[in-house]
Amino acid sequence: MMTNQLQMQPTFRVELPVDMEQAKLRLRQAIQTDELVQHADSAGWVFDYKIEPAERRFWSPHLSVQLNRCEDALSTEAFCRFSPRPEIWTMVMAIYMVAAFCLSAAMIFGFVQWMMGNPPWALLCVPIGIAVILGLHLASLLGQSWSHDQMQLLRSRWERTLEIAFDDIPTTER
Repeated sequence: MMTNQLQMQPTFRVELPVDMEQAKLRLRQAIQTDELVQHADSAGWVFDYKIEPAERRFWSPHLSVQLNRCEDALSTEAFCRFSPRPEIWTMVMAIYMVAAFCLSAAMIFGFVQWMMGNPPWALLCVPIGIAVILGLHLASLLGQSWSHDQMQLLRSRWERTLEIAFDDIPTTER
């Protein structure tokens, strides 16, 4: 699997040798086969691959594939991203935002305290905010390592989709 292990949402790209409309139609037909119909959904230019509810864990990923037009307009780029399920990702981002807001507020309040000649006790919250943000990132990496088997399963389903959709034309990963 060609992904950056330090990313919170590992990505990869695949070049499809047909225009966007043709790529969308072929991929939609492929995920409608009996083999894939229970594992993938599509809306517009996006295809989502999910883990079955019975196999799903808190840290289970999903694979989102977004089709983008290449410069030559004769081919299409599939931008593929592993990420937590949307409800988990929303929670993580909310915690990030709260931690970043508290970190910023603590730095501003601590600076004001220091400028007024008072003890800048608010700066004690800065390492806490940094620790929360680092903790979320480490939890993300830990979740990725725990769900590596599921990421491989989703990747194999995507590759199977490509085999079905483009069995007559080779595709390339970038």
